[in-house]
Amino acid sequence: MCAGCAGFGALVRTKVRVLAARDVKGGRTMARRPVVPCVGDGMVIRRVLMDARQVVFFKGVVEASEGLAAVFAEHGGDLTVAAPSGRGPELDALLDDLCEETGAVRLRS
Repeated sequence: MCAGCAGFGALVRTKVRVLAARDVKGGRTMARRPVVPCVGDGMVIRRVLMDARQVVFFKGVVEASEGLAAVFAEHGGDLTVAAPSGRGPELDALLDDLCEETGAVRLRS
């Protein structure tokens, strides 16, 4: 991992801790709901399973990759990654690297 990515990961982890501390408003915990993937024709879909603590880092790297893909969190670390079909090989290469880095597992369909 390059120094820039390592710094980005530390920044994201710090922000998550700050946001988690602000999750309680008026004594109530804010509800989180899974996002249903919004994908259609002309898109490739990849599924990834990882530790929920790695999701913010993973999502930040994928979505910062020049519009390569969108990440949908179904539940905890169960993710759906969608990209235009023409960028499938590029997505696969990025996912392979990120899965190795985070210990995630790609689910083959």
